[in-house]
Amino acid sequence: MTDNKLFLIDTNILVYALDKQEGAKNLSAKELINRCWQGKDNLAVSAQNLAEFVFVSTKKAKLDFGQAKTMVAYIIDFIGFIKISYSAETVLSAIDIADEFKMSFWDSLLAATMKENGIFNIYTENAKDFKMPWINAVNPFT
Repeated sequence: MTDNKLFLIDTNILVYALDKQEGAKNLSAKELINRCWQGKDNLAVSAQNLAEFVFVSTKKAKLDFGQAKTMVAYIIDFIGFIKISYSAETVLSAIDIADEFKMSFWDSLLAATMKENGIFNIYTENAKDFKMPWINAVNPFT
């Protein structure tokens, strides 16, 4: 799959969409996701993002596991979210990316997964963490 207009949505955006205490970030994150729910945009989400979302939302946003599971199930079932995953070989690519770009392994795994799936855009608060030449990282809060 290659779609130069398709954006992967990073875990932090999913979490901000839940956290009403985040004010403007909450509103911006919800707007991005709502555009997908309304069929105006497609967004990609990786299995890694979904797992991180469960971890963070049950800690920071204080969801219980049932609530987190319901939200993840909605994302999985909704056709507007393109679901991507990584393979065992992607892990090897991620190691190379982490080494070359001196970045965290988890961000490099996401970058490798994106590249493997032909996705080159990401909405993330941490745009500075995705400085690879093939990724267009957009902070929707700036």
